[in-house]
Amino acid sequence: MVHQDRVDKARSEALERKELEALSRFFKALGDPTRLAIAMALQTGEMCVCDLAAFTGISESAVSHQLRHMKDLALVKSRRDAQILYYSLDDNHIAELIQTGLDHIRE
Repeated sequence: MVHQDRVDKARSEALERKELEALSRFFKALGDPTRLAIAMALQTGEMCVCDLAAFTGISESAVSHQLRHMKDLALVKSRRDAQILYYSLDDNHIAELIQTGLDHIRE
């Protein structure tokens, strides 16, 4: 038995397809262990590619590739200081989402 009132309410509050796909890409990005580790490291403050490579144990090239993907999804932003790019989380929402997920799995 379909509860049409519940279906209608869910439809009225549903996201448009474009926004739904953007949100899905956002969560997919954080679903990758390397990108999640990078995001968690950036919660402590800005870091350059070489710092993140040392932290994650992967090559600078691999870190740069991940950061490029994360930047495209507005998870991180960069700041140039002479020859060095420093990365940080794009905003506090990223850290809050990570913390909410961590709180959930620790319950």
